[in-house]
Amino acid sequence: MFDLVSTHYDRTNALLSVGNAALWRVATTRAVHPQNGERILDIAAGTGTSSVALAHTGAHVVAADFSEGMIKVGRERHAGNPNVEFVQADATKLPFKDGEFDAVTISFGLRNVVEPKKAIAEFYRVTKPGGRVVICEFSTPPLTPIRVGYFAYLNHVMPRIVKLASSNAEAYDYLGESIAAWPNQPTLSAWLRDAGYDAVAYRNLSLGIVALHRGIKTADAPAPTS
Repeated sequence: MFDLVSTHYDRTNALLSVGNAALWRVATTRAVHPQNGERILDIAAGTGTSSVALAHTGAHVVAADFSEGMIKVGRERHAGNPNVEFVQADATKLPFKDGEFDAVTISFGLRNVVEPKKAIAEFYRVTKPGGRVVICEFSTPPLTPIRVGYFAYLNHVMPRIVKLASSNAEAYDYLGESIAAWPNQPTLSAWLRDAGYDAVAYRNLSLGIVALHRGIKTADAPAPTS
């Protein structure tokens, strides 16, 4: 499905978020806090916009995505950036070694994984002891008026914008339904703890339309049993 929207993906996201996508990316990059020389895994990286932001400090970023089309566009667009490496990968079966990354991050992609808990377990596996995870995802606004208005936007306004902006409007039909069905902030936090992460916390962005989740893999934490 994402192969069908890869060419206009970033433009469509900017319009749908009413410009907030760039702000969410900045907040996520700050939460990851990439350092020179670190190895960072950016899952569901799409065309690599988030990966490039993470690589600005000198970190080496592996931009992983399930979509071959997204990876193709990303490789072409960022061919001159030696700090960004594109890899096609399944989030529930990552082709990386245990403890390979200083940080693992995913933005607006976990919701699209069929088995999100399995993906989080994979994030934990490839995170170094002492490393961190950052997840930015659509969530549930805690205030009722905001929540009602938000879902009205998803159901009635967003489809019209998609028809104007996307290279394949039908591919976005799932979006509103997937956001409405996604678990709230405390539930996702519990999934991170169940996977083995400690110091789990979240911060609401844009009144809870989006939430930024974080966790740490402690140096002496045993691997969780399945």
